[in-house]
Amino acid sequence: MNIAVLYGGLSREREISIRSGKRVAKALEKNHNVILLDVDENFIYRLGELKKFDAIFVALHGHFGEDGTIQGILEYLRVPYTGSGVRASAICFDKLFSYELLKDKIRVPKYSVITKPTRHSPFGFPCFIKPRKEGSSIGSHICHNEDELFEYSKKELRFYGEMLLMEYIKGRELTVSIVEIDGKPIALPILELRPKKEFYDFEAKYTKGLTEFIIPAPLMVDEEEEVISSSLKAYRMLGCSSFGRVDGILKDGEFYFLELNSIPGLTETSDLPASAKAYGLSFEELVEIILRTASLKEVNYEGDNSRYR
Repeated sequence: MNIAVLYGGLSREREISIRSGKRVAKALEKNHNVILLDVDENFIYRLGELKKFDAIFVALHGHFGEDGTIQGILEYLRVPYTGSGVRASAICFDKLFSYELLKDKIRVPKYSVITKPTRHSPFGFPCFIKPRKEGSSIGSHICHNEDELFEYSKKELRFYGEMLLMEYIKGRELTVSIVEIDGKPIALPILELRPKKEFYDFEAKYTKGLTEFIIPAPLMVDEEEEVISSSLKAYRMLGCSSFGRVDGILKDGEFYFLELNSIPGLTETSDLPASAKAYGLSFEELVEIILRTASLKEVNYEGDNSRYR
């Protein structure tokens, strides 16, 4: 097959996407003809090239790559691609929208939206702030007091315009990677993250040695069932497909959903490859499985469109 791997992009996660994309391309090159395409500011002039590929492996993160933008372009071009469709990608990238859709069915932290710097936390301290639309914990902070809340909210609102102010739930940080195998979403072994920093922030995510991976996470049977059930329910309710990763906190036997990453990182330090390895899949096998999910997700075309199903 002729495969294009889309990577790089324009978001603040560009460097992570480059790492993911190069690793994916190297794995796919063993069985396919692969080209890496950087979705940079000149990408718009290369859109016509995409139609010559049998499938697109989307290894983009953040704005324009994980928020439904590139997915809409690929749907328009009628080129099969990996990952969730336009609607699910946009919903997952918008943390507020995700919480609003899930909160009656799945446990989520208490939250509010702020658009101006504030010293007041309705949830007490410590509290947590994070961008409504962002990835890799960029712009996220634990605030221990009024001064920190004011300074962090002032700093981040200059860039994002609005932030989520949330209750801080201290518990075990867990992540559940989900991959569709033979059309069925499968939860891979649960990974417990034990960062050496206060929480699993950007630095802890992508710096070797800053986070200990415990896999499978040592959980009681009822805890494991709770975590997997909630994760798969979120995956289905948000309309995801192909693959994804649910992040959450386990506290006193209760799992709190934090977010669903519709295009999880695929670097050498990323969570999904670690969970796949524990499941018995090599990285090469993992990306082949993901590649086989490539399709057009949400558009029905007139005439014979069997190629795109």
